[in-house]
Amino acid sequence: MLAVKLNLANYEYDVHSLVKAFYPEETVKVITTETKEETAKEVLKESGSALLEIVLAEDGANITCAGNLHEWNYVDSDVRFKDGFKKFLYRVLCKETGKELPWGNLTGIRPTKIAYGMLEEGKTDGEISEFLKKAHYVSEEKSALSLDIAKRERELLADIHYEGGYSLYIGIPFCPTTCLYCSFTSYPIAGYRKLVEDYVDCVIKEMDYVAKKYAHKILDSVYIGGGTPTTLEAEQLDRLITALKEKFDFVTVKEFTVEAGRADSITREKLEVLKKHQVDRISINPQTMKQETLQIIGRRHTVEQVVDAYKLAREIGFENINMDLILGLPGELEEDVQNTIDRVVELAPDSLTVHSLAIKRASKLSQWIIEHGVKTLRNTDETMKIAAAGANQLGMNPYYLYRQKNMSGNFENVGYAKPGKYGLYNILIMEEKQTIVALGAGSISKVVLPDGRIERCDNVKDVALYIEKIDEMLDRKEKLFALEEA
Repeated sequence: MLAVKLNLANYEYDVHSLVKAFYPEETVKVITTETKEETAKEVLKESGSALLEIVLAEDGANITCAGNLHEWNYVDSDVRFKDGFKKFLYRVLCKETGKELPWGNLTGIRPTKIAYGMLEEGKTDGEISEFLKKAHYVSEEKSALSLDIAKRERELLADIHYEGGYSLYIGIPFCPTTCLYCSFTSYPIAGYRKLVEDYVDCVIKEMDYVAKKYAHKILDSVYIGGGTPTTLEAEQLDRLITALKEKFDFVTVKEFTVEAGRADSITREKLEVLKKHQVDRISINPQTMKQETLQIIGRRHTVEQVVDAYKLAREIGFENINMDLILGLPGELEEDVQNTIDRVVELAPDSLTVHSLAIKRASKLSQWIIEHGVKTLRNTDETMKIAAAGANQLGMNPYYLYRQKNMSGNFENVGYAKPGKYGLYNILIMEEKQTIVALGAGSISKVVLPDGRIERCDNVKDVALYIEKIDEMLDRKEKLFALEEA
């Protein structure tokens, strides 16, 4: 464990994120003046001594930061206090470890928002790239990627109704099994079959409330995710989507996506239900095309089932199919990633979402790492380039990007798509420029207010409690929506 001592509070997140990025194999604890004395002593005892002891002092317009590794000092009068601190800490960690990070000192999950905002201000490509490099130490390659995606996002969002519109998310929190890396609201369907009908009833009740409350607004996109929505039986899917299309006006809907997800949940009958209801975009997600890895991560289907499900979807007539992949899965090397990309290129999906494995405390992966070691999770610049080359071979462009805490290799998640096949909802959820109303257990609604502020409300995660408290979930939305009218 690594301990960091800090003489001011409110910087813990930035300190933890940056130190963890440089030392991914270590548990990092940050001690401040607000940390209980007993806790601080326990942390220091377990770690041996503090990796860093940082003292921050503000003197007029100047900022001085001193760390104890090599007595680094930093003064910067041209930036805000926290920005100056993050620059200092990044430089200290670079010198101490001898390495640099591809995204520099950026710790937020939406790096394209910086480039997007500067484009809106009329800044040139050169000015944006220079800012990312000087203010945040972002590499030239990542700056170019961020700028490229920001430009594409601006173009794709040009016709979105921000003030008078919204998008709709419906969460189906069931899966055939829970994957090793998963931290989403997801429950093995085998143990929840008896609750599914009641769950669908409650989601429809939420639909009814939202449809009436937002009858005056324009619906731009609809996304049914999870979990794995196709764990529902064909009849249940039909009932859910029939209610959805009866209650909401789909005339203005630019994109209707359903995550078919795992191959072991897909049948002809379910795909035909989706096609009947004019779902125009689906996901069939292998994550990897290596059978041994599928078994390790708990996906009880074969590589050939993925291929068969994909071909079946094409046969039924789906013309916009996404595939998700994860880089950095246990034991996978560059040749495994290359094999996966080769198989995907043969299938030729319309979009490809490439995730860098993120280690979540709530997932089973955390325990797996304790037993097997984090070094078995290998994501490199080379694997990222293999995936990007495969997307390029398929004629795809990068169109959205986000980052998460504790990502393998400190890289990013990138969505690639062929022209005209971009996932609109994916951009909207990342850029937070439009209200997104979310239904179902564990979902979070985000309302964008006229002044740009974002307010949220969440539904309880537990399925049984969600069913029991459905009226309370509606009350939460009522209070959230009232903020728009204030």
